[in-house]
This record gives sequence, structure tokens and C-alpha cells, in this order.
Amino acid sequence: MERKQFFLGIKCNSVFKFFISFFCILFFTLFITIFLPKQDLIQGSVNIGLFSLIPAGFLIVYIFVTKRILEALILATLMCFVFSDGTNFLSAFNEGLTSVLSEEDTVWLIIVCGLMGSIIKLIEKTGGSFAFGDFVARHAKTRKGSLLWTYLLGIIIFIDDYLNSLTVGSCMAPITDKHKVSREELTYIVDSTAAPVCVLIPISTWAVFASRLFVANGLTTEENALAFFVKTIPYNFYAWAALIIVLLLILRIIPPIGRMKVADERVKNGGPLAPLGSEKIDIRGKDATPILHGKMIDFALPIACLIISTILCDVDMQKGVIITLGFMFVLYVGRGVISASEFADYCVEGIKNMLLPLLLMVLAFLFSYASNRIQFTQTIIDTVFPVMKNIPQLMPLFIFIILGITEFITGTNWGLYIIALPIVIPLSIAVGTNTLLCISAVLSAGVFGSHICFYSDATIISSSACGCDNFEHGLSQMPYGFIGAFFAIIMFTIAGFVM
Repeated sequence: MERKQFFLGIKCNSVFKFFISFFCILFFTLFITIFLPKQDLIQGSVNIGLFSLIPAGFLIVYIFVTKRILEALILATLMCFVFSDGTNFLSAFNEGLTSVLSEEDTVWLIIVCGLMGSIIKLIEKTGGSFAFGDFVARHAKTRKGSLLWTYLLGIIIFIDDYLNSLTVGSCMAPITDKHKVSREELTYIVDSTAAPVCVLIPISTWAVFASRLFVANGLTTEENALAFFVKTIPYNFYAWAALIIVLLLILRIIPPIGRMKVADERVKNGGPLAPLGSEKIDIRGKDATPILHGKMIDFALPIACLIISTILCDVDMQKGVIITLGFMFVLYVGRGVISASEFADYCVEGIKNMLLPLLLMVLAFLFSYASNRIQFTQTIIDTVFPVMKNIPQLMPLFIFIILGITEFITGTNWGLYIIALPIVIPLSIAVGTNTLLCISAVLSAGVFGSHICFYSDATIISSSACGCDNFEHGLSQMPYGFIGAFFAIIMFTIAGFVM
């Protein structure tokens, strides 16, 4: 009884501290609005100049101090709405949330990720993951072998970064656990073979999305859009660097650094494989036990169906997951592996396991929406890009650095592309810089920024698939992201002068 009262007291104290922090931050934000330039909302946004950097700065500091990403995103978002709408910020927050949830990209995200959770749960419960693990265990009998298999699968499943991370992470975690691999290292490998691979493959959702933007901005015709995307591949320096660096870590040519080293030593000393709090985001849930051992076809056929159907449906992942669930119903229920009611129950269970990752991503999108309302990205671009007119050779370098930092703060790589490309393309033509190289810098910046961001979709999906706290994943991955960024900086500098 005393112990219960003790923990209840801690919880109440924590809640009390949160509300005190909330009201202090709210009053501070309202006080700052006194100094903001008085402007009306024009096309849903207001230009407040460098004041737009305050919510972003607060967000990063709050996350590092408290490690509470959900709270940080909510508070930073409210701060943006206070700056744009004053005392009417709650109505603006409500309208913004409704707008984000009704956007086509958000609906796509909820459907795809939710149903991917169902697919993963079904593969687990029917024993497909067990059969796959048994197959890999016969071929990867060492720690290094299990990580090389993870790396190889990450490259093979190139069609979409969500599909890549969710499939590889959830299937390889039990295998790497047997070889005492920290979840931080597994998540880094999964994350680094997801978006970096997709942005280097012309048959992927990333390629299709980027190609559509190229057409929309008048760079090329619809018939030649994918061919233009292919031209950017050799100059996507960060993506190449990320793929090479993760392989060097697996081979221990590059040693564990920073938090990765701490995680490595924790596991070697008999500590837990996953950092504290990882169970909250693990999509496999508390019960990942198969109902039977299953067969390899219970794993291989659904994954093959998912990849093939997605490609045949013009790289439409949403159609791919729906077709695959129908196929899995016939495969499992038709063979008597599970009953129809069990199939439905596991689908629901899989969707439930995706709720926290989906909530984090929706809040990240909402923060991006709110920061666009105070023209955060536009302010950075307008402040920095005019300087490039005097040194056009360094424009690709500046694009990579500035947009990489912007993406790290906003956490939405495709959203960054939508905002940045219409500005970068005409500016690069105006100053006489190689447009292809500048576009490659934008693509690289999106991958880099989302890689090291604690709440980006790449970080959250990889963390949830592997069962690793997303803050610890972002922090342990960060040194390797900076190594890749350093390589990209050198290459964009050289290419800017050579091309």
C-alpha cells in the first residue's frame, strides 16, 4: 500500500510539473507576441521574420532536456499557433489538426502503416517470422552474419522506406537478439538501408514522388521524369555515404561511437538489449509469440505479394497492402492455419500496435503545418539563399546544409521537397549553378535531416519496427549521420566547382 502511494505521488508530481511548465511556456509565448510585427494571415500564414525560429529552438532544447517528444511537439506546435493567431491559438490548433488529418498524405500514412502493422502481426502469429528466423539462423551463425543479412534485406526491399523498415526491423529483431546485438545498432542499420536505398532506386515511392515534383516545377515532361530522377542518383552523396558507413560499422572498420558505444557495452555486460522505455513504441507488442512454427511460405509469399502488387499498381503502396491482406486471408485461412475470426483479431491487434508511432508522426506533421503557418522554412530560405548569388559554386553546399538543418527541425522530408524545389530550381538557373546538382542536394538534405531527427517518420517507423526508443535511436545514430554529412559536404563543394 505504501509503495502504491509512493508511485502515485511521483506520478502526480510529474503531472503537476508538466502543467506548471505548460502555463509558463504559454505565458512566455504570449509575452513574445507583443514584439511580433503586426500582420494579418495571408494565404494561411504570417511572416514574423526571425521570430519564427523560436518554436524550433524550443522544440530541440525541450527534447534534449526532457526526452519527452510527444510533449515537445505539442508545446512547440501551440507556440507556433500563438505566434500566428494570438489568443485564438486553440481554434487554430483545432483547425490545423483537422486539416492535417484530412490531408491525402496523412490518410495514406494511417492506412498504409496501420495495415502494415496487421501484415506484420499476421506473419508473426502464423509462424512466418519464426520460419524466416530459422532460415536466417542456419545461414547467419555469427553476430556479424546476422547484421549483414539485415543490411542485405534492407537493400533488397527497396520499393518503399516504410515497407523496408517495418518488414526488416520486425523480422530481424528476434534474430539479432539471439546474437546480443543492441536494438540501437539494429535500428541504425534498418534506418540506413531504408530511405537511402529508396532515394537511389528509380522504382520506388521516393522516385515516383520526386519525379512528379520535377514535372510540376517544369523541369521535365511526364514521359522523361523517371529518366531525370536517374540523373540525380550519382550526386545523392549523403545517401551513398549512409549506405557505406553502416556497412563499415557492421564490419567494425568504423567502431561504435557515442551512445552506440554505450549501448554496445551495455549489452556486452549482460544488460538489456533495448534501451529503457522501448516497449512503448515496439509494434510487436508484449506478446510476439507465434501460435505455431509455421513455414517459410507464410513469410516469403506475403512479402513477395506486397512488393509485386505495389510495383504493378504504379508503385502505390496503399493498393499493395490491401491486395496483400486479401492474399494473406486466402493463404492462411484457406489452408486452415488460422480461422477467419483469428485473422480479423490479429489485424486489429496489429493496427493497435501502430497507434503510438502514428500519433508521433501526426504530431510531427502538425508541427510542420504550424511552422509553415509562421513561414519557418521560407524565412530560412529567404535569409540564406540571397547570399549564394555572390558564390554560385557553393550553392549546392549551402542547400544541403541549410535544408538539412531545416529538415532536422521539421521532420518531414517530402514536405521539405514540396517547399524547397520550387525555390531552388529557378534560383539555381538564375545564378548559373548546375540545377541537377542543386536538386540532388535537396534530396540528400531530406534524407540527412530525417535521419537524425528524433520524431521524423524514418526515425519513428524504424524505432517501432525494431523495438527501440526513438530518442535513443536518433541520438545513437547522430554521429554516423554527421560523418555522412561531412562526406556529402566535401563532395558537394568539389562538385559545385567542377560542374
